[in-house]
Amino acid sequence: MGLTLATVLLANPRRPDVPPVQTEALADCGALHLSIPLTLQHELGLVEIEKKQVTLADGTSREVSYVGPVEIRFKNRTGFTGALVFGDQVLFGAIPMEDMDLMVIPSTRTFDVNPRSPHIATSISKSFVVCH
Repeated sequence: MGLTLATVLLANPRRPDVPPVQTEALADCGALHLSIPLTLQHELGLVEIEKKQVTLADGTSREVSYVGPVEIRFKNRTGFTGALVFGDQVLFGAIPMEDMDLMVIPSTRTFDVNPRSPHIATSISKSFVVCH
């Protein structure tokens, strides 16, 4: 399918004095989290919350910083998430995509708001009963 990039705005909601950063993000449905480079962590003044063990695409594992919160803006959508700190580019994973009701459209190799809900993000939130 090739690479799918999108322009997103990232900000630190705890630090309104720090300007947001507009950046290109690689949409990766195979990843779960938002990942950012160390330089972006410093630029946004994001504080490490904890360390996380992550498994990379090549099967290796490493311990990385988990920072946040991070505010994400894309078109008419806003989301808040934490971010793993590693690599040299912003990687937009499935959790923030789902939270903001965004999707990769393979036929056009684009990243966009869900065409079934173009004006407002939708989500499914159903309760469940635990059976004993």
